[in-house]
Amino acid sequence: MEKNVVVKIKGMHCQNCVERIESGVGSLEGVDKVKVDLINNEAKISFDDEKVNLEQINNKIKEVGYNLGDGEKKKKTIIQGIAYGLIPHIGCIAFIIAAVLGSTILMQYFRPVLMNRYVFHYLILISVGFATLSSGIYLKKNKLLSWEGIKRKKGYLSIMFGSVVGINLILFLGVFPVLANVGVGSISGDAIDSGEFSVMRISVDIPCPGHAPLITSELATVNGVEGSEFSFPNDFDVYYDPTVTSEEEMLSLEVFDEYPATVLTLESGSGSSGGVNKVQPLASPSGGSAGTCGSPSCGNPTCTGGGSCGGGCGG
Repeated sequence: MEKNVVVKIKGMHCQNCVERIESGVGSLEGVDKVKVDLINNEAKISFDDEKVNLEQINNKIKEVGYNLGDGEKKKKTIIQGIAYGLIPHIGCIAFIIAAVLGSTILMQYFRPVLMNRYVFHYLILISVGFATLSSGIYLKKNKLLSWEGIKRKKGYLSIMFGSVVGINLILFLGVFPVLANVGVGSISGDAIDSGEFSVMRISVDIPCPGHAPLITSELATVNGVEGSEFSFPNDFDVYYDPTVTSEEEMLSLEVFDEYPATVLTLESGSGSSGGVNKVQPLASPSGGSAGTCGSPSCGNPTCTGGGSCGGGCGG
């Protein structure tokens, strides 16, 4: 006697699953027709119950690797989604490895890219575009390119796009700022505490903390610069030997043509005495000089450096 049943199947995720089930169940003697619906997680089966029974059909479904019931294999879906989210960031991952290993050659390879102010904006657009294209190909390949198919695969799609957004945030706001203080351009805590170097704090007009490693690596190329520290979102403390280099030389780097820097404070190292003498900010809010003069007529013993007396220097 001919019977028609609808069997709910758990574990299907692509067209290959459909073909495997249809082929397996269809090979049973007495099964006349098998139509697997990937969107609804079910198979419509017509069979002669005098030749084969439902239990044998169910056992065949399990034999080819699937279970009975609603749902799908989430583990594979999660792995696929994360993988597609990572692919657009292969370049960033290579940069991270280069920074951690302190590889100057590889860091310089990324320099032209990071010299573009909008590189991270472009990367976000590329990664979202890649995720959209990958999703479309995946859905079309598995005959799910429809509103129902999108709802059927909402878990996979949410993981993919969530991975893209999450990876961007982690890289640009977390990993890259940390990299600015390790590897190329970093300075040890002991050297900082010793007070043997002068310190210049600058605020750099970087559009994203992801550019911080570029600034520290560029500063490291100046002879006399011992290292630098990045402070979120765009401040840098530069430790240097004033007998070897100067503020003007450091600020003349090409990178500061693209990302202008403003000097906030200067601190002069006291050498072997182990202390640091803090100098007032180079510019006061009113725009006048703020205590960096060295005129004999100044009369303020805390004033150091060259220039004329004025502003907060006193007189």
